[in-house]
Amino acid sequence: MSDPEPAVSRAFVLAAGLGKRMRPVTATVPKPLVEVAGKALLDHALDRVAEAGIGTAVVNVHYLADLIEGHLARRAEGPSEGPSTIISDERAALLETGGGIRKALPLLGDAPFAVLNSDSFWLEGPASNLRRLIETWDAQRMDVLLLVAPTTTSLGYEGAGDFVMDADGRLERRGERAVAPFIYAGVAILSPSLFADTPEGAFSLNLLFDRAIAAGRLFGMRLDGQWLHVGTPEAIRAAEERVKASARVL
Repeated sequence: MSDPEPAVSRAFVLAAGLGKRMRPVTATVPKPLVEVAGKALLDHALDRVAEAGIGTAVVNVHYLADLIEGHLARRAEGPSEGPSTIISDERAALLETGGGIRKALPLLGDAPFAVLNSDSFWLEGPASNLRRLIETWDAQRMDVLLLVAPTTTSLGYEGAGDFVMDADGRLERRGERAVAPFIYAGVAILSPSLFADTPEGAFSLNLLFDRAIAAGRLFGMRLDGQWLHVGTPEAIRAAEERVKASARVL
């Protein structure tokens, strides 16, 4: 008897951005290939995908795309345990988060899929957070399920947060001038049906998040561990110090 098909079998990894806040590092290296704790951010993301049991990842490329494609080719030849990767080429035009996924829908299929920012970086708790997210997914209630992290304990984040969450896990945007307890950690599960009637070209995933909120179908799951924001060169060093401190505790 064969194993059942996993609820989420494909992931989309956002790797096409310009990485402007990471300059001058990203003048010659795309942000997904910037190393943190001895490994490219893209490899950290793909390793999380593999650990969660997802077999295929679609990776979009635009800025310094040849470098990312070469890196993925070398990864495929190396000892990594997956996932297999498919390139979604956005060299012609940068499509933002929503537009990039919309373009890649034929590669992602009809089932719910995971989305990861290539710079999503966190210290795990006892279990894979992405696997927990998959186990929490409920297509009957949800159009979007976000991994969210506590605003106050996330390293390198100084904003006012993104969402408030009720006892059932349903999310709402923070009010104007308010401080929200949770931030989006750059990992989600999406239903492909959300992309019906979306515009051609570039648009943000926030459009789909807001549609899900209006329908009462945007949910969150709290990250078990610590989210590390690596948006600037200074944040890389802080994240690496936190990884080293965590290793000493273990």
